[in-house]
Amino acid sequence: MEITVTPNGTLSYAGKTLRCAIGRGGVSVTKREGDEATPVGCYALRRILYRPDRVAIPETPLPAKCIDPSDGWCDAPDDAEYNRPVTLPYPSSAETLWRDDRLYDVIVVLGHNDDPPVPGAGSAIFLHVARADYGPTEGCVAVALDDLCELLTRCQGGDRLCVLADKLTP
Repeated sequence: MEITVTPNGTLSYAGKTLRCAIGRGGVSVTKREGDEATPVGCYALRRILYRPDRVAIPETPLPAKCIDPSDGWCDAPDDAEYNRPVTLPYPSSAETLWRDDRLYDVIVVLGHNDDPPVPGAGSAIFLHVARADYGPTEGCVAVALDDLCELLTRCQGGDRLCVLADKLTP
Protein backbone atom coordinates (compact mmCIF):
# COMPACT_ATOMS: atom_id res chain seq x y z
CA MET A 1 0.00 0.00 0.00
CA GLU A 2 1.13 3.51 -0.71
CA ILE A 3 0.12 6.27 1.71
CA THR A 4 0.28 9.70 0.08
CA VAL A 5 0.71 13.03 1.83
CA THR A 6 0.11 16.33 0.05
CA PRO A 7 1.51 19.77 0.87
CA ASN A 8 -2.03 20.98 1.57
CA GLY A 9 -2.44 18.64 4.55
CA THR A 10 -4.14 15.49 3.35
CA LEU A 11 -3.11 11.89 3.81
CA SER A 12 -4.68 9.26 1.52
CA TYR A 13 -4.62 5.47 1.47
CA ALA A 14 -6.91 2.70 0.20
CA GLY A 15 -9.52 5.19 -1.04
CA LYS A 16 -9.63 7.17 2.23
CA THR A 17 -8.53 10.79 2.62
CA LEU A 18 -7.74 12.24 6.03
CA ARG A 19 -6.64 15.57 7.39
CA CYS A 20 -2.97 15.62 8.45
CA ALA A 21 -0.36 18.02 9.72
CA ILE A 22 3.02 18.50 8.07
CA GLY A 23 6.10 20.51 8.93
CA ARG A 24 5.95 24.21 9.75
CA GLY A 25 8.36 24.71 6.82
CA GLY A 26 6.06 22.96 4.31
CA VAL A 27 7.59 20.21 2.18
CA SER A 28 11.17 20.17 0.90
CA VAL A 29 13.13 18.20 -1.67
CA THR A 30 16.34 19.26 0.13
CA LYS A 31 15.54 18.39 3.75
CA ARG A 32 18.08 19.75 6.28
CA GLU A 33 18.24 19.27 10.05
CA GLY A 34 16.23 21.96 11.81
CA ASP A 35 14.44 23.38 8.74
CA GLU A 36 11.05 22.18 10.08
CA ALA A 37 10.12 20.89 6.62
CA THR A 38 8.61 17.53 5.77
CA PRO A 39 10.89 15.72 3.30
CA VAL A 40 9.53 14.93 -0.16
CA GLY A 41 9.93 11.28 -1.12
CA CYS A 42 8.72 7.77 -0.34
CA TYR A 43 9.67 6.14 2.95
CA ALA A 44 9.23 2.60 4.24
CA LEU A 45 7.21 2.07 7.41
CA ARG A 46 9.98 0.59 9.58
CA ARG A 47 8.28 -0.10 12.91
CA ILE A 48 5.83 1.17 15.51
CA LEU A 49 6.75 2.66 18.89
CA TYR A 50 4.05 3.27 21.49
CA ARG A 51 3.47 4.33 25.09
CA PRO A 52 2.05 1.32 26.94
CA ASP A 53 0.81 3.47 29.83
CA ARG A 54 -1.50 5.38 27.45
CA VAL A 55 -2.42 3.08 24.56
CA ALA A 56 -2.66 -0.63 23.92
CA ILE A 57 -0.24 -2.17 21.48
CA PRO A 58 -1.50 -1.02 18.07
CA GLU A 59 -3.21 -3.69 16.02
CA THR A 60 -0.85 -4.03 13.08
CA PRO A 61 1.34 -6.60 11.38
CA LEU A 62 4.26 -4.16 11.53
CA PRO A 63 6.90 -4.71 14.23
CA ALA A 64 5.95 -2.84 17.42
CA LYS A 65 7.89 -1.93 20.56
CA CYS A 66 6.83 -0.09 23.68
CA ILE A 67 8.85 2.94 24.75
CA ASP A 68 9.79 4.16 28.22
CA PRO A 69 11.08 7.43 29.71
CA SER A 70 14.69 6.64 28.75
CA ASP A 71 13.96 6.45 25.01
CA GLY A 72 15.28 9.20 22.78
CA TRP A 73 16.28 9.86 19.17
CA CYS A 74 19.62 11.47 18.32
CA ASP A 75 19.31 14.68 16.29
CA ALA A 76 22.94 15.83 16.50
CA PRO A 77 24.39 15.64 12.94
CA ASP A 78 27.97 15.25 14.20
CA ASP A 79 27.14 12.29 16.47
CA ALA A 80 27.79 8.68 15.41
CA GLU A 81 24.21 7.79 16.45
CA TYR A 82 22.60 10.55 14.34
CA ASN A 83 19.03 9.68 13.35
CA ARG A 84 19.01 6.58 15.51
CA PRO A 85 17.32 5.64 18.80
CA VAL A 86 19.38 6.36 21.91
CA THR A 87 19.05 5.96 25.67
CA LEU A 88 18.51 9.15 27.68
CA PRO A 89 20.22 10.99 29.12
CA TYR A 90 22.42 11.17 26.05
CA PRO A 91 25.60 13.27 25.75
CA SER A 92 24.57 14.82 22.39
CA SER A 93 21.31 16.45 21.38
CA ALA A 94 18.44 13.95 21.36
CA GLU A 95 14.69 14.19 21.14
CA THR A 96 12.71 12.69 24.03
CA LEU A 97 10.17 10.12 22.83
CA TRP A 98 8.30 9.90 26.18
CA ARG A 99 6.31 13.14 25.87
CA ASP A 100 3.66 14.77 28.03
CA ASP A 101 1.68 16.14 25.06
CA ARG A 102 0.57 12.70 23.74
CA LEU A 103 1.96 13.36 20.22
CA TYR A 104 4.26 10.36 20.50
CA ASP A 105 1.77 7.96 22.10
CA VAL A 106 2.00 6.07 18.77
CA ILE A 107 4.94 6.64 16.41
CA VAL A 108 5.57 5.09 13.00
CA VAL A 109 9.30 5.20 12.33
CA LEU A 110 9.80 6.09 8.67
CA GLY A 111 12.76 5.08 6.54
CA HIS A 112 13.94 8.65 6.01
CA ASN A 113 17.72 9.21 5.99
CA ASP A 114 18.45 5.98 7.80
CA ASP A 115 20.31 3.62 5.48
CA PRO A 116 22.84 5.00 6.28
CA PRO A 117 22.04 8.36 7.92
CA VAL A 118 23.64 11.34 6.17
CA PRO A 119 24.70 13.95 8.75
CA GLY A 120 22.42 16.99 8.59
CA ALA A 121 19.90 15.50 6.13
CA GLY A 122 17.14 15.29 8.76
CA SER A 123 16.34 13.10 11.72
CA ALA A 124 13.34 11.78 13.64
CA ILE A 125 10.93 11.97 10.70
CA PHE A 126 7.91 10.04 11.95
CA LEU A 127 4.21 9.53 11.33
CA HIS A 128 2.66 10.30 14.71
CA VAL A 129 -0.39 11.69 16.54
CA ALA A 130 -1.55 15.19 15.56
CA ARG A 131 -2.36 18.07 17.88
CA ALA A 132 -6.09 18.65 18.32
CA ASP A 133 -5.86 21.71 16.03
CA TYR A 134 -3.60 19.93 13.52
CA GLY A 135 -0.90 22.49 14.21
CA PRO A 136 2.32 22.07 12.24
CA THR A 137 5.02 19.59 13.16
CA GLU A 138 8.80 20.01 13.11
CA GLY A 139 8.96 17.95 9.90
CA CYS A 140 6.89 14.85 10.66
CA VAL A 141 3.46 13.88 9.34
CA ALA A 142 0.71 13.70 11.98
CA VAL A 143 -2.89 12.44 12.02
CA ALA A 144 -5.55 11.92 14.68
CA LEU A 145 -4.88 8.95 16.99
CA ASP A 146 -7.99 7.05 15.84
CA ASP A 147 -7.05 7.59 12.19
CA LEU A 148 -3.48 6.45 12.84
CA CYS A 149 -4.63 3.29 14.62
CA GLU A 150 -7.08 2.46 11.81
CA LEU A 151 -4.35 3.01 9.20
CA LEU A 152 -2.00 0.70 11.08
CA THR A 153 -4.50 -2.18 10.93
CA ARG A 154 -4.25 -2.02 7.13
CA CYS A 155 -0.46 -1.72 6.83
CA GLN A 156 1.86 -4.51 5.74
CA GLY A 157 5.59 -4.91 5.39
CA GLY A 158 6.73 -3.09 2.25
CA ASP A 159 4.17 -0.28 2.57
CA ARG A 160 5.44 3.26 2.06
CA LEU A 161 4.49 6.78 3.01
CA CYS A 162 5.04 9.16 0.07
CA VAL A 163 5.22 12.91 0.60
CA LEU A 164 4.39 14.67 -2.65
CA ALA A 165 6.04 17.85 -3.88
CA ASP A 166 2.97 19.25 -5.65
CA LYS A 167 -0.64 19.46 -4.63
CA LEU A 168 -2.90 16.80 -6.08
CA THR A 169 -5.54 18.11 -8.42
CA PRO A 170 -9.05 16.67 -8.19
